Amino acid sequence: MDVDDAQRQVAEFVQEHDLETPPEFRLLDLVSEMGELAKDANTSTGYGDAPGDLDLAADEVGDALFALLALADALEIDAEAALAEALEKYEGRMAADAAESPGSGE
Repeated sequence: MDVDDAQRQVAEFVQEHDLETPPEFRLLDLVSEMGELAKDANTSTGYGDAPGDLDLAADEVGDALFALLALADALEIDAEAALAEALEKYEGRMAADAAESPGSGE
């Protein structure tokens, strides 16, 4: 399944189950789902003492992905185009400085 298909599938699910909500609530849902992943990361690694023990459930990653795609749809953002733009941006950063991280933070 490609990103466009996934976004369309989420949009159809939201509509079918009458789960429409404003983008600001979609963003809060995404942050909540990411918080659940962070909690799982903290507990599975002993709060960072054993990073090799990281254990995230696939369904929790799926919840975060659903929330992100629902947010993109609520904002009328093409998730596949946004991903392509991000990859191009990261590629440019890597090409500009081989030692640079593709991340956005310093």
